[in-house]
Amino acid sequence: MATWSDFDTAAPDLAAAVKARFTAHKHHVMATLRKDGSPRVSGTEVEFADGGVLRLGSMLNALKARDLQRDSRYAIHSNPGHHSMDGGDAKISGRAVELTDPEALQKVFDASPPELSPYNVFDLDIEEVVLTSLVDDHMQIDLWHPGSAVRTFSR
Repeated sequence: MATWSDFDTAAPDLAAAVKARFTAHKHHVMATLRKDGSPRVSGTEVEFADGGVLRLGSMLNALKARDLQRDSRYAIHSNPGHHSMDGGDAKISGRAVELTDPEALQKVFDASPPELSPYNVFDLDIEEVVLTSLVDDHMQIDLWHPGSAVRTFSR
């Protein structure tokens, strides 16, 4: 697995394009796994935090947070915008690591509006990144996995 910083170092052009998709809109869609293994889809926000970390906050003990505590696998799909594929369609998947250190959590809480604290905080390790774009008259798919170069497919 990789951090956002690892991804950015290994594939800077793709990382910039994916980050642009996740910062273009505030709300995105996240999939987690329920206790019975079925998928749960939730709205979410992500943050590109200091130290090159992709971070997720969740209301304290929300179902998606409990899902991640039980099974850390996630997938996040960027909000594509209104009737447009400008900039592409980005997806990130991997495993979430909950921040539990009180001092680290307090730094996060101190940087957020006081009415939001406390909440669950997860750093998102990355196993796969996909950017699907319309290029000329075809679909282009850029795929990255840790330890591999970006692979590009056209359809």
